[in-house]
Amino acid sequence: MPFPLRATISFSSRSPLKLLLHFSSVQYLKARPPFSSPPATPSLFSRMASGGQTFTFPAQKQDKQPGKEHIMDPLPQATSDDYKPANKLQGKVALVTGGDSGIGRAVCHCFVQEGATVAFTYLKSEEDKDANDTLELLRKSKRDGAKDPIAVPADLGYEENCRKVVEEVVNAYGRIDILVNNAAEQYERPCITEITEEQLDRMFRTNIISFFLVTKFALKHMKEGSCIINTTSVNAYKGHKQLLDYTATKGAIVAFTRALALHLAEKGIRVNGVAPGPIWTPLIPSSMKEEEVANFGKGVPMGRAAQPIEVAPSYVFLASTPDAAYITGQVIHPNGTFIILLIICLNYICSIDFKIVNTGGVIVNG
Repeated sequence: MPFPLRATISFSSRSPLKLLLHFSSVQYLKARPPFSSPPATPSLFSRMASGGQTFTFPAQKQDKQPGKEHIMDPLPQATSDDYKPANKLQGKVALVTGGDSGIGRAVCHCFVQEGATVAFTYLKSEEDKDANDTLELLRKSKRDGAKDPIAVPADLGYEENCRKVVEEVVNAYGRIDILVNNAAEQYERPCITEITEEQLDRMFRTNIISFFLVTKFALKHMKEGSCIINTTSVNAYKGHKQLLDYTATKGAIVAFTRALALHLAEKGIRVNGVAPGPIWTPLIPSSMKEEEVANFGKGVPMGRAAQPIEVAPSYVFLASTPDAAYITGQVIHPNGTFIILLIICLNYICSIDFKIVNTGGVIVNG
C-alpha cells in the first residue's frame, strides 16, 4: 500500500509567498516602458502605465483568426526611435514566418535595421494589407548592401507550402542564415469539449507542425554559424485554462527547441526560443472577448501588456553571432516578471517541511 501522507502548509505574515502575492496585487513593478513612442503613435506609451496606473485598451473584437493589425486600436508598436541598431546582422539572410504583423513585424524591422536581408510569410487574402504595410516599412528601413525584402504568401500548415516558401527565399537570396519560426493562431474556448478535431488539427498544423516542416527544408540551405529562433509563449510554462490546445503547442515548441539544439549542435547551428508574455498583437482582439481585450495585460506585475518592439530585440540578440555565439537550447522570457513569480513560488514551496499524517493514502495540502 502507498504510504499515507498529508502535507500541511502554513504561511507567516512575512513569508516569501505572501510578500510575492502582495507585490503582485499592488503591481509593485509597474514601470514606464524603456522606449519612447515613434512619431506615428506619439501618445501610446504615455498612455500606458502613466501616473502609476494600469493601461486599459479600448474594447474591441475581430471575428476571424489570425487577426488584422491595421484595424486595431491602438496600433501595435513595431518600431521605436529609441532602438539603436549596430549592424549586428549585416550581410545575413533571414526568413520570418508570420512576419506581417505583431511580433513578427517588429522582428523583421529590427533585423532590417541591423543590416539583414529579410523575407517573411503571411496568410494570403487574410493578411494582405498588413503584409503590404510591413513590406513598405522594411523597404524604407533597408540598409545599404541588403537586398529588397520579400513577402511570401503561404498557409504553412501543409508540407508542400513550406517547401515552396523555402525555395522562393533561396531562389531570391541564395541561402538562409536566420530562421524565425513565428506563425501562430489561438482560439479561446471555455471548455475542452468545445475544441473540435478540426480546430485541434488546425492549431497544431500552424503552431508546431509548420515549425518542423519549414526547418526541415531550410536546413538544407543553412551553414555553420546559422541559427533558428522559435516563438513559444509564457503559457507553455504557466498554462492557460481557456487556451488548452494553444498552450499544448507552445509547450511542444519548447521541447522541440531543446531537442533541435542538441540535434544541430555538431553542425554549428544554434537553436533558441523566445517565450513572450502578454503582447499587444492581432491574436488578442481576434481570439478574446471584448472585456478581456480591455483588461489585457493587467494581471502582469508591471501592470500592462508589452508592445512588439519590446520583444523584438530578444530575437536580435539570439540571432547575433557576437552576442549569442555560445547560447543554444535556451528560451528567453520577456514577460513582465510572470516567470519570476512562478519560480519564486516553486522555490519557496520546495523548501517547505511537510508534515506526514494519516489521510488514507491521499496527498493533499493544508
